Amino acid sequence: MKIILATQNEHKVCEIQAALPEGVLLTSLKTIGWSRPLEETGNTFQENALQKAMAVYIETGISVLADDSGLVVNALKGAPGVFSARYAGEPSDDARNRQKLLDEMRGVTDRKAHFVTVLAFVAEGKAHFFTGEVHGELENQERGQNGFGYDALFVPSNGTGLTFAEMSSDEKNAVSHRTQALNLFLGFLASEHPQKN
Repeated sequence: MKIILATQNEHKVCEIQAALPEGVLLTSLKTIGWSRPLEETGNTFQENALQKAMAVYIETGISVLADDSGLVVNALKGAPGVFSARYAGEPSDDARNRQKLLDEMRGVTDRKAHFVTVLAFVAEGKAHFFTGEVHGELENQERGQNGFGYDALFVPSNGTGLTFAEMSSDEKNAVSHRTQALNLFLGFLASEHPQKN
């Protein structure tokens, strides 16, 4: 089964590819020669994920998996939310986004936040959605060199006190929002396309 992953974020390609079973061939936008940006004008993660998946599906006719992910901060009334990748403006820059978040949270005692991933899978013209969330708290300074996005600021409550950026890929994948959503998607794939012996 061939699936196009509708992202230009190579970190996401690596994370998702590592979890896919044999027989599922994941193809990136880069591989199919798609160079233009995908629109993300929705008000929710689900709207953005569907918008990206449908754009690629309509043009290629191949099954598409798209995600929209972001950080939701209680004290900031849900920001950065769907604007997580562009929080500090265009072009998207992880370091500037983290610095803006640190500035916004300076002196704030409520550090609760959660990451959300919504996967939209479009196949044969039908859309299916899979959601994962991981709750935790924000640090007041960056910790760790791994990961991307806001990983150096986020300590998951279901972890060991490390930020996502201090964890190995395997440690992060064991508790992450993207893994939760991906596991739901893999369960769906297994039920729709059982392995033939």
